[in-house]
Amino acid sequence: MKKSLTVRDIVIAGVLGAVAILLGVTRLGYIPVPTAAGNATIMHIPAIIGGIMQGPAVGLIVGAIFGVSSFLNATVPLFKDPLVAILPRLFIGVVAWLVYAGIRRKSEFLAVAVSSFLGTLTNTALVLIMAVIRNYMSAKVAWTVAITNGIPEAIVGMIVTLAVVLSWKQVGKSKKSKISDEVE
Repeated sequence: MKKSLTVRDIVIAGVLGAVAILLGVTRLGYIPVPTAAGNATIMHIPAIIGGIMQGPAVGLIVGAIFGVSSFLNATVPLFKDPLVAILPRLFIGVVAWLVYAGIRRKSEFLAVAVSSFLGTLTNTALVLIMAVIRNYMSAKVAWTVAITNGIPEAIVGMIVTLAVVLSWKQVGKSKKSKISDEVE
């Protein structure tokens, strides 16, 4: 595991952090749904992509940017609490990276799919656990939200992350092969 952030890490964290902020500020990251939660979110996806593509530090940084953006743009009391809005988001990209790193030797596709699914569930589970601990909702309501929103969000997160990460990695491979063709 690398010990310091590279320029590439910082740039990718900044770009993905900007995407997370854009999704929050424009409300494009919130999909209205007729459930107890009111919205499904895709704002966690940049943190997952950062973790998978660049490692746990970038995933943590992008998750922090997402959390702070969520906190600053909060419209409900639940997310005006930094322990609910920020703290759980720090773990999204880290969990995604851990799962990805553990599976990638078996199958790149499977590693991206499982890590994005579990990264999304990390967001859902930790936010709901903090919401219950901080008395914003009952455990029964949290379970309802987890089932009605968490699973669909995880599926959407997996599909979007697969599309982005596998495309990104494919672009990198074709660029490398063009460079090696030019050198020869």
